[in-house]
Amino acid sequence: MRVEIKLSLAILMTAAGVFAAGAASAATTDDVKWINQCVADNKGGAAEDVVLKYCTCMNNKMSDTETQWEKTHATERKACDAEAGWK
Repeated sequence: MRVEIKLSLAILMTAAGVFAAGAASAATTDDVKWINQCVADNKGGAAEDVVLKYCTCMNNKMSDTETQWEKTHATERKACDAEAGWK
């Protein structure tokens, strides 16, 4: 039950973060799915709020057709690290 609540909260925070970031496009189901996968992939790498900010930032910077964006856009990745406060 607790995991479900955390996941639901993460999804809500993700959607709110995408909207608050001023992204030109609205958050889609795919955005939420990608951000949640990113959060899971980076679990333990930093505080949960930092990881969520990082993943939301990365999602906002990449196009819908990208598949290996994070690996091929080091400059943007570093900018999202800084924006999220990842150290």
